[in-house]
Amino acid sequence: MIFTKRIVATGLGLLLAVSAFSKDVVIDVRTAQEFQGGHVEGALNLPHDTIGQDIAKNKVAKDDHVILYCRTGHRSGIAQSTLKGLGFSNVENYGGMEQAQKRLQKP
Repeated sequence: MIFTKRIVATGLGLLLAVSAFSKDVVIDVRTAQEFQGGHVEGALNLPHDTIGQDIAKNKVAKDDHVILYCRTGHRSGIAQSTLKGLGFSNVENYGGMEQAQKRLQKP
């Protein structure tokens, strides 16, 4: 019984330690040209049609809080489905850029 409690406590401690290292990652899934025309401060630009290949190159972990946006929310919805299919567990579609800026309180 004591051994089982120790294993559970150790597992819980490891889980909490891993989640402490997860971060918020804001991703603009529009084209590079659209991104250059303006974007949310601090956002990465990973177009929706290549996000599956590009996400690992940008060191985004599968347990990071990934926030996606585009112009209207359509492409970020596609990107959200792609990332969930790849095993990303905490992905949100914030819709269009203006909506994302408001929710994130960023210019």
